[in-house]
Amino acid sequence: MTAPGATDAPVGELELVHAFHGPMPTGVTVSAAGRVFVCYPKWGDEVPATAAEIVDGREVPFPDEAWNAPDGNDDERALVSVQSVVVDPADRLWALDTGSPMFAPTSPGGPKLVRVDLGTNTVEQVITFSPDVVLETTYLNDVRFDLRAGEAGTAYITDSSDSGPNALIVVDLATGSARRRLHEHPSTKAEPLSSFRPVVEGRPFLERSEDGSTQPVSMGADGIAISADGERLFYCPLASRRWYSVSTAALRDPSLDDEAVAATVVDEGDKGSGSDGLETDDAGRVYLTSYEHDAVLRRLPDGSFETVVHDPRLLWPDTLSVTDGYLYVTANQLHRQANYQGGQDLRSKPYALFRTPIDAGPVRLR
Repeated sequence: MTAPGATDAPVGELELVHAFHGPMPTGVTVSAAGRVFVCYPKWGDEVPATAAEIVDGREVPFPDEAWNAPDGNDDERALVSVQSVVVDPADRLWALDTGSPMFAPTSPGGPKLVRVDLGTNTVEQVITFSPDVVLETTYLNDVRFDLRAGEAGTAYITDSSDSGPNALIVVDLATGSARRRLHEHPSTKAEPLSSFRPVVEGRPFLERSEDGSTQPVSMGADGIAISADGERLFYCPLASRRWYSVSTAALRDPSLDDEAVAATVVDEGDKGSGSDGLETDDAGRVYLTSYEHDAVLRRLPDGSFETVVHDPRLLWPDTLSVTDGYLYVTANQLHRQANYQGGQDLRSKPYALFRTPIDAGPVRLR
């Protein structure tokens, strides 16, 4: 029996931008002109195109069909399995390709950063990684950019692997050189089940085998965002209610070893929920998805938190993207996949892309 007056009323305004009736999306990004791009990693669904633009309600392969038709998982000239798409401060789109369909071991050439000119819709740069930076177990998850740092800018990437070491990866966009940072640092690792027991839709979020056995979700550094001044990089393991930041100058400094970089890590505290995505705005606020509570939270510059939006339709809010006046978020029911439900796929299409109004714009470090 429901107590008189007790409700789980939605908070904030949530506008449906697009409904997905095909594969499950993860990433979203929006250009300065309002073009909307999404991606679909290959996790078992049939994926006609791993990166797409939403045009007149249709999902159109991006940058074209050829770039979405790889010849193997090590194809340098095609997108293999894209986890994240991000429009950078210069209004160029970058696709972060895991090179790892079904979380398979990576091969050189598959994992990469691909830059697309949005004026011509053509690929202008491909950055691949050496095996000592992107390991066989690496899962490239999300990326942020500071185009002021270095000759052509710097990219920061999370390695969220659930079967190997976790880290942040720092990329010089001029040379394509990259290095692992905070390799196996505790802040990049999933918390053990003894200290973090997530609950989604009233059920513990665990990997469930068909024989009924369970094990904790072990994905590490996942969400990532850069501060409005570019001085701090925020990140969080998927399996944790804590989040962290680190000095971007330290990450970029080749003279510092990992111990010196780790000395700049700050534990940003308990955010009250597991988070998949992070984002920032130009007003100095940090946005955090809350997959346990169908919500998006926001930390203000004074350290306090508020709920931006809470809605039962936000079933696993995944990726965030800020544009002028709006926050976009994908909701993809990730926790209902068969590997978390004892072999039974409980997802119910359509998946969704929403947006909610905010009084700020994106961080543009250029």
